[in-house]
Amino acid sequence: MVKFSKELEAQLIPEWKEAFVNYWQLKKQIKRIKLSRIPKQSHHHAKPDFGLSIFDSLSFFVKNIAQNFSASDHHDLNIIQVRKKTTKDDEEEIYETELAQLFSEEDEVRVFFMRLDEELNKVNQFYRRQESEFIERGETLNKQLQILLDLKQIISDCRRKNSPSKPYSTGVSPQYSPTRDSDYSVCAENFGDSDETNSEISQTDEVITTLEKNGISFVNSVMRTKTKKGKPKMAMRIDVPATNPTRAITAITSMLWEDLVKNPTGDLVHKRKLQCAEKMIRGAFVELYKGFGLLKTYSSLNMVAFTKILKKFDKVSCQKASANYLKEVKRSHFVSSDKVFRLMDEVESIFTKHFANNDRKKAMKFLRPQQHKDSHMVTFLVGLSTGCFVSLFCVYAILAHLCGIFSSNNEPAYMETVYPVFSVFTLLSLHLFMYGCNLFMWKNTRINYNFIFEFSPSTALKHRDAFLMSTTLMTTVIGAMVIHLLLRAANFSPTEIDAIPGILLLFFVVLLICPFDLFYRPTRYCFIRVIRNIVCSPFYKVLLVDFFMADQLTSQIPLLRHLESAGCHIFARAFKTHHPDTCHSGRLYMEITYIISFLPYYWRALQCARRWFDDGDVNHLANMGKYVSAMVAAGARVTYSRQNDNLWFAIVLITSVVATMYQLYWDFIKDWGFLNPKSINPWLRDDLILKNKSIYYMSIVLNIVLRVTWVETIMHFKVGPVQSRLLDFLLAALEVIRRGHWNFYRLENEHLNNVGHYRAVKTVPLPFREIDSD
Repeated sequence: MVKFSKELEAQLIPEWKEAFVNYWQLKKQIKRIKLSRIPKQSHHHAKPDFGLSIFDSLSFFVKNIAQNFSASDHHDLNIIQVRKKTTKDDEEEIYETELAQLFSEEDEVRVFFMRLDEELNKVNQFYRRQESEFIERGETLNKQLQILLDLKQIISDCRRKNSPSKPYSTGVSPQYSPTRDSDYSVCAENFGDSDETNSEISQTDEVITTLEKNGISFVNSVMRTKTKKGKPKMAMRIDVPATNPTRAITAITSMLWEDLVKNPTGDLVHKRKLQCAEKMIRGAFVELYKGFGLLKTYSSLNMVAFTKILKKFDKVSCQKASANYLKEVKRSHFVSSDKVFRLMDEVESIFTKHFANNDRKKAMKFLRPQQHKDSHMVTFLVGLSTGCFVSLFCVYAILAHLCGIFSSNNEPAYMETVYPVFSVFTLLSLHLFMYGCNLFMWKNTRINYNFIFEFSPSTALKHRDAFLMSTTLMTTVIGAMVIHLLLRAANFSPTEIDAIPGILLLFFVVLLICPFDLFYRPTRYCFIRVIRNIVCSPFYKVLLVDFFMADQLTSQIPLLRHLESAGCHIFARAFKTHHPDTCHSGRLYMEITYIISFLPYYWRALQCARRWFDDGDVNHLANMGKYVSAMVAAGARVTYSRQNDNLWFAIVLITSVVATMYQLYWDFIKDWGFLNPKSINPWLRDDLILKNKSIYYMSIVLNIVLRVTWVETIMHFKVGPVQSRLLDFLLAALEVIRRGHWNFYRLENEHLNNVGHYRAVKTVPLPFREIDSD
C-alpha cells in the first residue's frame, strides 16, 4: 500500500506546493510526541530492582488502558478547543487551538496544534485568494462573451434588414457559416455615408442601446461632421469609468470596435477578427475551467491530509482529539465553500452552449482533454530500434574499415558528399536524445514543462516518444550508410550511390511536412510553426518556446553548415550548374559560411529586441548584447580559419574570451539563477529541486569546460582531413550535449519562478481591454 505522503507528493500541484499542508513537517512533530511518550525508565538500564521495573511497566500499561477507556466512555469530552477569529475585513478566519485537557507531553502537543493551526490558516487564505481571483476572471469572461454576442446580434440584425433570406446565427460557435466580405460592407453602409441621415442616427442609436446593456456608455455619441463628399458623417467616443464596483469591462477592444468608432464608413466587423476574438475567449474559458479543477483538487487533497495527520495524532496520543478539529476543518472556507463546484457547472453549460453547439461531449474534449497513456508498444519499439542501431553500427564500422573509408589515402569524395548529410542526421538524433533525457528528468522532478511551453497535454511529446524518434532516425541513417558502403563495394557507379544521402534527406523533409496524421503530426507542425516564428523574427510575438528553440539553434551551427554543404552538392550533381568543388571554396562559399555562422545569433538577438519592445525590460537588451558578442566572435573565427596570422589570432582570442565570459555570466546568473552569495545554498539559489547539491556544482564546472571548446578551432592541430572532420563532429556533439545539460537547469529556474508566483494556469489575453476613466 502506498503511503499517503508519497501519494500526496505525486498528486499535488507543483506550482502550489508551498501552499499545501506541510504534511511532512507535521509527521515529524508527531514523531516527537511519540518519543516523548516513551517511559523514562526505558532509557535507564542501571536499575537493580527487577520487580520495580516490572511494576513500572505494568503501571504504565494500566494507565494507558485507563486513558483509552476514559476517552471511549467520554467521547464527547472536548479535549481541545478550536476558536475561530475573524479579521477586521470579515474576510479571513484565523483558527487557534487551546488544550482543554492536560497531556503528559503537553509542550509537544501544543507545538503540534500550533503548527496545525498555521497550516489550516495558510490553506484557507490561499484558497480564498485563488477563489476570488478565478471568480473575478469568470465575471470578466462573461462580460467579454456578452459583448461578443451583442456584436453577433448587431451583425445579424443588420444583415437581416439588408438580406432577409440570409439569416446569420447569433450564437458563437467554433465554426462559422460561410459569409462574403460584401455582406459586411453592406451592413457597414447602415452606419456610414448615406443620404438618409435620420436612418443613420436611428441605427447608431440602436447600436448604442444594445451595448449599453453591458454598462458601456457613450459620451457625445452622435456628432455630425462633413465627409469629402459633403455628406453628414457620424462619430462616437467611448468613455466609461474603469473603477466601478462590479469591475465591468469599461471600454471596447481596439481589435473589434475601432472599425465601429473610428471608421463607421468601412467594414463594421471582419469575420476574421470575430473568429480571433472567439478563439481567445474560448481559450480563456478553458483555462478558467482548468483553474477551478485545480482548486477543487487542492481542497480535496488538503482535506485528506488533515484527516490523515489527525488520525496519526489520535493513534500516538491515545486520545480522540481529531473529531473536534475535523469539525472546524470541514466548516472552514476551503471545504465548505461550494462556489467552485457551481462555477464549474456554469462554465460547462456556457461552453457547451456557445462553443460546442450544445454538444456536451464535444465541450468536454476542450475542457477535459484526455492525456494519452504510455504505451508498452512505444517502449518495445525503442528497444527494437536501439538494438538494430547497435547492430548496424557494428556492421558499418567493419565495412568502413575494410573499404578504407577513413584512411588518409582514400579519395575525399566520401567526406565531401556523404559525410555532411549523415552528420546532419546524427547531430539531430543526438539532440532529440538529449531532449528525451530532459523530458525524463523534468517528469521525474515534477517540472511542469507542458505548462511552461504551453503544449497541449493530449499531444505533447513524452520522453519515450523522443527516444523513439531519435532511435528510429539513427537506425534509418545507419542503415542507409551500410547500404551505401555495400553498393560502393559492389562497384556501382559513384554518381548513383552518392544520391542515397540526397534521397534520405528528401524523405525526411517530406515526412516533416506530411499533412497526414502519422508519426507525431502535432509535434512536427509545432516544430514548423516555431521555426517560422524564429525565421520571421521580430514580426511575431516571442513566446518561451520560440526563444528556447532559438537557443537550441545556436548550438546547431555545425548542423546548418553541413546542411548547406550537402544541399550544395546535391544541387550541383542534380542540375549540373557548377562544379562540386565550389561548395568548399570561393567567395560565395565564404559569404554563405558567414551568414550561417551569424543567423542563429541574429534571430535570437532580434527576439530579444522584440521582447524589449513588448515588455520594456532592459534585461532583454543586455541579453541581445550577448548574442551580438557571439556573432562577432563567430565571424572572427571564420575569418581566422582563412587568414592564419597573428593579428587575427589576437582578435579571435579577445572576442571569443569576451563572448564566453558574457555567456557564462548569463548562463549561471540569469538563466540558471545561480551564484547568489546570500543564498542558503552557497553560491546557488534558495530553492533547489535536486536533493544532491553537489550535482549543481559539477554542472557549473561542466558548463564552463564545454563552453571553452572553441579553443580547439584556433589551435590548428596537425591532423589529416579525415581526422579533422571527425574532431569537428566531436566538438559539435559536445556542444549539443552541453545544450541538453543547460536545458534542464534553464527550465528548472523557470518552473521555480512560476512556483514563487503560484502560476499554475495560463493567463489568456482577451480581445476587450479596460481603460481608466482618466
